[in-house]
Amino acid sequence: MMEIFVYSFFKNALIGSLFACIVCGIVGTYVVSRRLVFISGGISHASFGGVGLGMFLNISPSFMAFLFAAASALGVQALSRGKEIREDSAIAVFWILGMALGIMFSFLTPGYSGELSTYLFGNILTITTGDIILLAAIALTLSLFTSVFFGAILATSFDRDHAASRNIPTAFIEGTMIVFVALAIVATLRLVGVVMVISLLTVPQMTAMLFTNSYKKIIFASIVIGYTTNVAGLLLSYWWDIPSGATIIICSIAFYSLSIIGKAVYRRCVKASCHPQ
Repeated sequence: MMEIFVYSFFKNALIGSLFACIVCGIVGTYVVSRRLVFISGGISHASFGGVGLGMFLNISPSFMAFLFAAASALGVQALSRGKEIREDSAIAVFWILGMALGIMFSFLTPGYSGELSTYLFGNILTITTGDIILLAAIALTLSLFTSVFFGAILATSFDRDHAASRNIPTAFIEGTMIVFVALAIVATLRLVGVVMVISLLTVPQMTAMLFTNSYKKIIFASIVIGYTTNVAGLLLSYWWDIPSGATIIICSIAFYSLSIIGKAVYRRCVKASCHPQ
């Protein structure tokens, strides 16, 4: 078992997972609190258009994916502010457009690119030192921004209109956080891929919310839960020789399911002790 920790690719995966969980823990708490899960799903799938274009132009797919993701995020916000287009309709447009462009450009790219499957389905064991540096930079920047504007983020997350009436810069907070959502999605594509990246932004937070309502505690708990399930998924994928991205997601959902069952059993035991037969 211990021999796996000798390999540099596994060490990179562990370090990259830690920074990714920090980023997703902070951003995901905002996403779940603001009920932006569907928007995040649209952004993640729209980013695939950037992946395909990057491969076609021989430019960094990650960089192009971020441009597509950020443009889609800001585009959805801009379109949904008007009365003509509903938010879910705007999300659907960017979602299907991004996927269609990604498929088209990947088809037009000459030769076979095995990297495409990594962006679609993830492979955490392909994380490089450059990916780790990027994740660390995003984690540090996001942590500093959240520390400075924590009160404004909290107010915007739970009651945007009330926050705006208190002269809190809600437009600035929303715009910045949605860009961070795009960054988080693109930075974690190698972990679980376009198809399942949204789970890293939601499942650990949903698990944490079973036990606390504190915004700050949800952030810290989701980071711990996310990293625990990431490591578990990595180890299982190594032992069973199965895709790491899918295994991480299954571990995350399994932990969430066990938490629901455990909480229900605990409540029943407490109720039984308070009302003995």
